[in-house]
This record gives sequence, C-alpha cells and structure tokens, in this order.
Amino acid sequence: MIYVDNNCLDPFFNFALEYYLLKEYDLGEDVFLFWRTEPALMIGRYQNTLEEINQDYIKTKNIHVVRRITGGGTIYTDPNGWQFSFIIRNKPYNEINFKIYTDPIIDALSALGINAYFNNRNDILIDGKKISGNAQYSDENCVLHHGSLLFNTNISEMVKSITVSDDKIISKGIKSVRDRVANISDFLNKKIDALEFKKLILNHLKKNISGTYSLTAKDISRVYELADIKFRRWDWNYGASPDYNIVKSNRFKGGKIQFNLNIHNGYIEQCKIYGDFFCRGEVEVVSQSLIGCIYKENEIKNTLEQIKAESLFYNIGINELVSCII
Repeated sequence: MIYVDNNCLDPFFNFALEYYLLKEYDLGEDVFLFWRTEPALMIGRYQNTLEEINQDYIKTKNIHVVRRITGGGTIYTDPNGWQFSFIIRNKPYNEINFKIYTDPIIDALSALGINAYFNNRNDILIDGKKISGNAQYSDENCVLHHGSLLFNTNISEMVKSITVSDDKIISKGIKSVRDRVANISDFLNKKIDALEFKKLILNHLKKNISGTYSLTAKDISRVYELADIKFRRWDWNYGASPDYNIVKSNRFKGGKIQFNLNIHNGYIEQCKIYGDFFCRGEVEVVSQSLIGCIYKENEIKNTLEQIKAESLFYNIGINELVSCII
C-alpha cells in the first residue's frame, strides 16, 4: 500500500483526488490517504441536501457543502478533524465490509492509549461515543473506503450547521450531540495538536505502507479539473428536487431510506430514493426499475425481486423496501 501525500484543505479537491485515484490513475498499489479540510458539510450520496443543512447559517459562515460518492449520513468536519481513505483494488464488487478498514485505525488509536472499538455498523466508538463514521463505494475494479476522525472538531459548529437556527434547539442539540459523539483529543493523556496527531497515526500505520507518492503538477491539474466538473457543481451537491405526491420513509438496521414517488392513474411515474443507507452499485437501478410499475404491493415486490434489489442494499431486505413504498 502506498501513501499519497496531500495537504490541501479544499474539500472539493480532496474528493476529486479520491475519484482520480479510484477511476483514472492506478498507482499499481492500494492507496491510503489521510487528509483534512476547511469547514465543510459532507453529504451522503443518497441524501436530500436541503433537508440536511442549515442553509442560512452555512452561508454566513462560508461552510462548504460537498456530496460524497459514498452513502451514509451528513458529517461536519473542519481542520481539527481528519479523514482517511483506502482505495483497494481487486475486491469483490458486492462486498461491503467496514471492519477490515476500521481495524487499522483502531489499532493506531490503541497505540496512543485509546480504547476504541467498532460498533458493527459503520462507526468507531470510545466509551460509547462516536468518534468516526465510515462509508464505502465499490465498482467492478476497486473499493473506496473512507472515514472521518473527530480529533478536536468544533461540535457547536457541527450542530448549528445541520440543525435549524432556533437558539433553544441549538442549545439542546449541542448537549444531545455531545452525549453521542466525542473528540479523540478528550481521551489523550497528553495534549497534542491536529498535525501531531496525524504524524502519530501515520507512524503507526507505516508498517503497512510501502512508500509515499507525491502528486505531480499534472496530477494536481487534473484533480482540480475533476473538482470543477463534478464536485463543485450545484446539480451534484444539491440537485433538482421536484414535488412528489407520496413520501414514505423508515429506519432499518442498514440505515434510513426514503422513497419519493409521483403516482398517476395507479402507476409510478417518478421515483427518487433518499437516505443514509449504503448501496452496492447505483441506487438509480432501483428507482428506474420502479418507474412504470403498478402501485400495488405484489407488483412492487416482484419488480424488486427481479432486479435482486436486496443484494444492492446493506442490511435492508425486500420486505423492508416494500414497506417504504406502499
């Protein structure tokens, strides 16, 4: 595995760099990245952005909004938090396995005297509090796994960026979030800054790293180009959200899923799927298969079974999908 050195704080560049190394430039080895960004909200691939963010607040604070190519929920990050990425080639296309990628991070935290552990979904916890969320994308050639690490992230900004702006709600929200999440720095015996933390993590992981790759001018130019044509685009980060006459959702073991449907004369004419779930491949395969389907339980179930929809979702079954449509 090779470490790609990247000190850029631009979240659009950083997601474009992942995309570049995933889709365009094979270094001949698996890749590890450790990076951070300016204050940003990172939206899950299948989420409705406007339902997740406090638009007025992020405008006044110049907080970036960028959509990932992976599923999961919205996270807030800033220069006192870190992201890590694994790009692994020749992995099974339909496999979603978080633990094999969180284990090296947990081992590195253990070396710092921190008792962190995986929660069997997609999070790393310390004393029952979340310090890392993780997400994956896979195609026919490789797997991208990336995760966040709350090191000394501004929890107050996190809550204000995602919730509505009522002061009482924010106050309660900050307390609630502090009960559920934590910063790694709170558990260290010795006070260190974000850069020293990075150094210690990389020092522990170096036994799995064969060398370091420094981006060339050509690499950087192409990554900025990808950032502009994909990750900075309004239609990627927000997208059109037409009115739907049926909206149904539920939360399952694999995450929340919401179906927005337009039904006309008993047939599904439009279908959009939102949520913080994880999907193998493209969720549009499911939404497109439902267009033209009669809005009846048995018809919908048959359609989902024909495309093997259950195999596309992580820990969400056919009957659960149907319950969110009918």
